[in-house]
Amino acid sequence: MRDTRESRLLLVLLIAIAFALITVDIRGGEDSPVDGARQAAATVFGPVENGVSSAVDPIGNAVSAVRESGDRHDRLAELERENAALKAELGSDDRGRSRLEQLDKLLKISGRGQYGIKGAQVIAIGAAQGFSWTITIDVGANDGIKRDMTVLNGDGLVGRVTTVGPNTATVLLASDPDFTVGTRMEAGDELGFASGQGDRPLRVELLNSKAEIKKGDRLVTFGSQADKPFVPGVPVGVVSRVDPSGGDLTRTLYVTPFVAFSKLDVVGVVVQAPEKDPRDTVLPKKPKPTPTPTVTVTVTPSAPADGQYQQEQ
Repeated sequence: MRDTRESRLLLVLLIAIAFALITVDIRGGEDSPVDGARQAAATVFGPVENGVSSAVDPIGNAVSAVRESGDRHDRLAELERENAALKAELGSDDRGRSRLEQLDKLLKISGRGQYGIKGAQVIAIGAAQGFSWTITIDVGANDGIKRDMTVLNGDGLVGRVTTVGPNTATVLLASDPDFTVGTRMEAGDELGFASGQGDRPLRVELLNSKAEIKKGDRLVTFGSQADKPFVPGVPVGVVSRVDPSGGDLTRTLYVTPFVAFSKLDVVGVVVQAPEKDPRDTVLPKKPKPTPTPTVTVTVTPSAPADGQYQQEQ
């Protein structure tokens, strides 16, 4: 159709009619006078629309997917941020609960041993002292901490104070190869010296080479003169292996320490020694052995065969 005045007038007239029909259809609702015509048109053009839709939908779906993926990405990022915040909060709560549990155990062990302690928190591992197994704690001279004080936690012996600053102190761990502490066997008087071996069990040399020691026996600190650097009765560990004496002057034991040196957080510095040796009272209760189930087999005699029974008769 050429662009003439008549064609433009026809176009305007068709548009006006279309708007009029749309208005009538909207106002009529379900009783619209053009509803029948719309249904007829749908019947005629429906298959054509479906064919066109099948061709156009993949593109439309792709655009919609891109748009929705952007919305999902934004929502996912928001959820991830919320999840991270919740995890941080939960982790903080878990850490708080863990510290409360550690502090509770520390107070119980100090109560049983009658140790006067100053609570501290580990703020660094491995101070600037070569390759020594050390930790730094957040108490120092201003808190009454002095060199050669015993350090423990709720499980047992941690180490001894070696360096003291105004507000911090360095502790040499019992696992350090340069660490040595006098020990005493539980429920006995067998004395020895325990030395650190890094991440391996402590090595203990008993003074009595003929001492009767078995796996599972436990040790505590013997204590030092004037209670420095070690107070008596602090749990050390459990015997995991006993070397044969072999005629030596000493007996060698290997002891798994009660303390997990890689998980230190809350510790206590013994600022006041007990009035008397607590002996074994600070040791934790021994776990009850798990009973081994036994199986009883009952044999029921079988009936003799008919032929055998007749032969015996």
